[in-house]
Amino acid sequence: MGMYTDELYFKPRLQVIDDRQIRQIHMATLDVLERTGIKLTHPKALELMSGAGARVDGDRVRIPSWMVEEAIQKAPKRIVLGKRTGERSVTLEGDKSYFGPSLDCIDYMDPATHERTRFQSRHVETTAALCDALPGFDWCMTIGMADDMPPDIADRVVARYTMQFCEKPLVFCCKDANSVNDIYEMALLLCGGKENFDKTPYVVQYSEPISPLVYYDPAVDKVLFCAEKGIPLINFPAPQACGSSPATFAGTIVQASAESLSGLVMHQLAGPGAPFIYGAFATIMDMKTSIFSYGAVEMSLMTGALGQMAQHYQLPFFGTAGATDAKFCDAQAGAEAALQCLSSAAIGSGLVHDCSSWMDHGNLVSPEFMVLVNDIVESIKHYMEGIPVTRETLALDLIDKVGPGGHYLQEKHTMDHFRKIRYSDLFERQVHDIWVKGGSKKLEQRLQDLTLEKMKHRPEPLADDIIRELDRMQASWK
Repeated sequence: MGMYTDELYFKPRLQVIDDRQIRQIHMATLDVLERTGIKLTHPKALELMSGAGARVDGDRVRIPSWMVEEAIQKAPKRIVLGKRTGERSVTLEGDKSYFGPSLDCIDYMDPATHERTRFQSRHVETTAALCDALPGFDWCMTIGMADDMPPDIADRVVARYTMQFCEKPLVFCCKDANSVNDIYEMALLLCGGKENFDKTPYVVQYSEPISPLVYYDPAVDKVLFCAEKGIPLINFPAPQACGSSPATFAGTIVQASAESLSGLVMHQLAGPGAPFIYGAFATIMDMKTSIFSYGAVEMSLMTGALGQMAQHYQLPFFGTAGATDAKFCDAQAGAEAALQCLSSAAIGSGLVHDCSSWMDHGNLVSPEFMVLVNDIVESIKHYMEGIPVTRETLALDLIDKVGPGGHYLQEKHTMDHFRKIRYSDLFERQVHDIWVKGGSKKLEQRLQDLTLEKMKHRPEPLADDIIRELDRMQASWK
């Protein structure tokens, strides 16, 4: 029986490209950066790139392959993020996956009335606290756009209330470096200062180059500011196959990789060793509707390939899953979210965003969709634990004891292990007659009831003096 004493564990795995394709995509990426280059007008960045060895011709910057390889080597291979309490909760390395919601939606679906309105600042408390309550989500984002706030300060207001009502690590988007600075100052306040922040960063800045291969100055300001301060940076283009990138998936992946890595070169020149997260939102232009599709299966395929490229580079990755082009929490929404999340988990996609609220191709926040996708993600996390094989789990002595025709209900082994089975709060398994006696509630009604119950959650409140300081900061924003 000695052969059964050691635990054997295998994590379920998926690959969409093989080692030969990875090498070809990498070489093609270097070719794009060396031959085509990027458009860049930012004076300081141009000076940095030129001084380091890039070929600068006006606003066209061509980056030699050795500069790209050097930047990849300088960047950290792992990044650990923490909650506002300082607890280390997300370790970005290898093929690990951590799920979180989406950002910057413009509409909100009320789960009580199903009325669709503009997202406003009052909805930040609802969505942030709900994200805090849902165990499937490991981190949070600035989910909506706050239509009721002045445009010049709306990004910071959303970040402030997200941090106030969710303890989890925050990925935020904002309009310029001044906003990054203000949000960074709030993060330092909440986590206890720069020394604590540097040990375990609490916030991550999300920035985008413009496909194809363009950097506008405010985005570069944010890249340079984050490199200087040590704020983890996501450099995340959004190439759209057939529109802003080639119609072929390989071509879109190459361009996406070149766009993200070009930002890495700038970033590492400004702050060698500063934390950087690679990735791209690579999807298709739906040629029937012209939309930027969030539910296309090709999005999962290209995201998976980019996740494998991140593992090849040993760079932390920002993935995408759990989104839908559907307008309601219907079968389409559930099917698109489930396929995307399982694909991302099985490939290993780092910070996986959009797992809860990006509906209607990125326009709509739905708390009900957050709860639905949380349940999907929890099932997927359970699935990804695989099947531990040990002497205890093989249960050979128990099988022999019970024998043919017996049952296991009264066995201690059953009592010890049955709780490892996952039971959903949302999906029901009752026999028909008991389901009828319970009110014949269909999925949509159960989802609404569960969502309204989860929305009652609030995290541990911040101290009064912290709230007063946040109020003072907000009053000073221009």
